[in-house]
Amino acid sequence: MSSYSASAANRRGSIVPPLSGVDGPVQAVPDKCDVLICGTGLAESILSAALAWQGSNVIHVDGNSYYGDSNAVLNIDQLRRWVDRVNSSSERTFSKALFYMPRPLDSKKYLIDLSPKLMFAQSDLLELLIKCRVSNYLEFKALSSFHTYENDNFEKVAGSKEDIFTDQTLSLATKRLLMKFMKFVLVWESHPDVWQPYKEKPAEQFLHEAFSLPAAQATELIYSVGLAPSHNTHTPQVLSRIKRYLTSLDVYGTFPTLYSMYGSAGEISQGFCRSAAVGGATYKLSAQIASFDDATGIATFTDGSRAEVSEKVVLSPTNNPYQTPASVDENHQQVTRMVAVVEKDCKEWFVEGEAAAVVVFPPGTLSTNNTKAVQAIIMGSGAGQCPVGQAVWYLSTTEAGSKGRTEVEEALQKLEQTILRESTEDFEIDGVTESDVAYRSDGMPVLSSVKLGQSMQNFVPKEKLQYLLKLCYTQMVATPEVRSHDQNSKIIYSHRPSAEISYDGTVSLARKLYETIVGSDDDFFDIDFEDNEDQPTNSDDDDERMKDDGHHVGDIGDDMEL
Repeated sequence: MSSYSASAANRRGSIVPPLSGVDGPVQAVPDKCDVLICGTGLAESILSAALAWQGSNVIHVDGNSYYGDSNAVLNIDQLRRWVDRVNSSSERTFSKALFYMPRPLDSKKYLIDLSPKLMFAQSDLLELLIKCRVSNYLEFKALSSFHTYENDNFEKVAGSKEDIFTDQTLSLATKRLLMKFMKFVLVWESHPDVWQPYKEKPAEQFLHEAFSLPAAQATELIYSVGLAPSHNTHTPQVLSRIKRYLTSLDVYGTFPTLYSMYGSAGEISQGFCRSAAVGGATYKLSAQIASFDDATGIATFTDGSRAEVSEKVVLSPTNNPYQTPASVDENHQQVTRMVAVVEKDCKEWFVEGEAAAVVVFPPGTLSTNNTKAVQAIIMGSGAGQCPVGQAVWYLSTTEAGSKGRTEVEEALQKLEQTILRESTEDFEIDGVTESDVAYRSDGMPVLSSVKLGQSMQNFVPKEKLQYLLKLCYTQMVATPEVRSHDQNSKIIYSHRPSAEISYDGTVSLARKLYETIVGSDDDFFDIDFEDNEDQPTNSDDDDERMKDDGHHVGDIGDDMEL
């Protein structure tokens, strides 16, 4: 195939079979392809499926023995090897990994997500998953519990109209101000006269001056509802993020976000890889590209095999034997991450029937007077990442270096103190009267923050939290954009994911890569997928296409639970 643009008409509007399988014999890794993609991260996996379904001959490789690249989900044995590799490698995506495990754990019972993310119900990725039937390979669960750390207490965010109306801790005046702001934020783009004066100013200033919101409510909106990373996040970005949350409510239920079972982006990557395999893409794991001759189009892999590439080679930052040009990788920052597996179910933080929660430490809530928020995703055993009675805590901050590590460690201690206090059944506070107790919309009694903060100072837990695993590391992230490439070269450089704990920007990155290869994104997943819900989603054929030296796509739930 000499030109993608010339053959675009032949690829558009085709009817493809259901994702239950492909007809015909399984092909060996071909010696020629149109596009070679190196790295099975989420953006690259979406790209692979988009190209494969439009008729492109795709070879998709990864130097790892598992799918996901920097989005991978690893069991304990894989994680230990990953830590050793990170600390002995010059690759910059991950660095400075510290691993602690006091006693051996059953490797297969744990799944650790290297880049945990949540999906908003109103998002382009979820829309794409449903459209192209990749959702059939995944199982999603709801997450509606968002907490903000204030006064030594994790306040549950009143994130909907119903929560605001029924929250007895809020005054009538505050409720009116919140409702006025929420009504505005749904149409904020249409009222530039209101927010333009604050375009380059922190969102706290806008919420205080334009809507007179109290500091506590402004903090919850900006850092828990909006998931803003720092105190200087500008007003338009925060308004967009808050709108994202509000418009996601009641799309599939009374929750704004979902997560995929057994891991986040790594599981979704596998879903798109499986779809690409059904569409005809060939997969090869444990084989990284070793060299590429731009003149001849010959790619040589680390196992000695070769393939001739007629169009483009896409290199992810971690599956790249070359030094990525500065012009491609210039907008980067560091995320400090902490993962802890604790012997506690942490149900106190979950809404009934759910198994996950988000806890945010806003700027200024730690002893370091932190300027960056610390965000924590709490996953109970219902998320499929640990055994019953345990939980996995994922903490992150865009604060780098030793300060970032100090802040995630302190946030970890606050989580420990709070879960021990909240799970202590015989805990009593002197001086508490009935007037100090209010009730949330879900019926949970809540003490005033002042009383609870005072009690925290004197609380001595009767038990000690058991840490089964702790991992701290640094991840290099970037704005997910595709910048200009050398038009005379067949090499395209993909980009690192963003620091966001949502998937925002991922589909846009895959679409940009697609446009760079094809010349237009008009036929990006422009496919009429047949619906065949009666047939199973797993098949021997597409499993075989994704097989390499005994490595398979991980087990994925068959149904999308919404």
